[in-house]
Parts: sequence; C-alpha cells; structure tokens
Amino acid sequence: MKKLRHLLLSPALLALLGCSALAAAQTATPPAGEYIYQGGSGQLRVKADGHFDITTIGANAHTCALDGSIVRGKAKIDDGACVVSFALDADKVKVSTNGEEQCRDNCGARAGFEGTYTRPAPGCTDKAVTNTRKVFKRQYDAKSYAAARTTLAPVLTDCDGTLDWITKGWIRNDLALTQYKLDDRAACLKTLQPLAEDAALSDDGVKENYPPADAEIFLPVVRATRTNLKLCRG
Repeated sequence: MKKLRHLLLSPALLALLGCSALAAAQTATPPAGEYIYQGGSGQLRVKADGHFDITTIGANAHTCALDGSIVRGKAKIDDGACVVSFALDADKVKVSTNGEEQCRDNCGARAGFEGTYTRPAPGCTDKAVTNTRKVFKRQYDAKSYAAARTTLAPVLTDCDGTLDWITKGWIRNDLALTQYKLDDRAACLKTLQPLAEDAALSDDGVKENYPPADAEIFLPVVRATRTNLKLCRG
C-alpha cells in the first residue's frame, strides 16, 4: 500500500477536531512574516498589508498554491467561491476554509493546505537551517567532529516540528556519521532509528511503499541510512 504524506479529512471532522482549539484562537490577519506548514511541507507568507501566499506539497509531489488579501481574518479566493480563514493562536496560524470542494482548484489531488502553520524559531527558518548545515560541513570537513556535532544536533531537537521529512532525514544521517566518527555508536544508532524501518527495505520495497515522486527523493536518504547503520553496528 502506498504511504501518503498527508491525510485529507472531511470538513465535518476537521471542524470537530479543531473546535476546542479555535475557541481559544482569534480570527485575524496574522502578523507579517513566514510560517511553516505542519511537517515542514509548505509555507504561509504574510506581508504587512495583509497580502498572503501559501504553497504546500503533498504526496507524490502534488502541490497547493494560492494567494490573496486577508481582511478581518478572511480571504476570498476564486471570485469568492473559496473562503480562507486565519485564526491566531500564540505563534501559530490555523488555516481553514469554507469547504474542501470550494477550494479544490488550488490543489493537486494529494495535497491540502488546511491546518496549522507555525512561526519558526530563529534558528529554524529555511535560511538559518541552510547556514547551520554549511557551518557543520566546514567543521566536519576539517575533522572538527565534536564542534560539528554541537552545531548540528540542536537542529533536530529545536526544529523537529518545522523541518520537512527529507531534510530531516539528511540531517539525521549527517549527525549519525559525526557520532560514528566520535566513536559514539550507540548515539549513532539512536539518531538513525526513525529511518531504520525504511532502510531495512529493498529499493523496490521503498518504491512499493511510497508514491513514485516521494520514493525518488527518499531513496538517496534510505541508501545513506543503510550505509551508516552498517558502520554504527560494526
């Protein structure tokens, strides 16, 4: 059975699950900035004038893309057929719509954009994570393994909720290999544990378990994990 990165829930079930949370939230225009979609699979960008755009990616590289202007916590898309609502809850923005079908034209079949968007911590923005990985690589290449570990390890713990699954997989492998270089095989195995089940599959097994586009980008991570697990198991 193919694994889907996102599950689309019915509007009625979404309303039931979100009822208590939305009661504490305030429908309004979110503060200007960037917010990361749940699982790191997209972004909400809001400008000071209320203009916004959303891009998300779902299973098999299906995407959502929409933009508009937020007025009193709502935005009308597609000549008003699709109404997007924004509710603030601390550093999160909960995005909902007036119905899946009304907003379906903005998404591929396996993608959605309703859900929670979180303002990332300063060290967890896309730019910050990219810069941290560059610093890590310089330290690793210089064989400063202890410093490299100190640089990279916090990204996994601090940014877990906003990293996309592929980036997280590569960071796990980079950190695990660093731990191996420091002769900490137990830590290496622990870091790779979330990837071990997929790494135990053959390439064909991965292709059977994931949609084609997902399998294509995930296989390099799986192959790296197999190699690093062998190293750390000795």
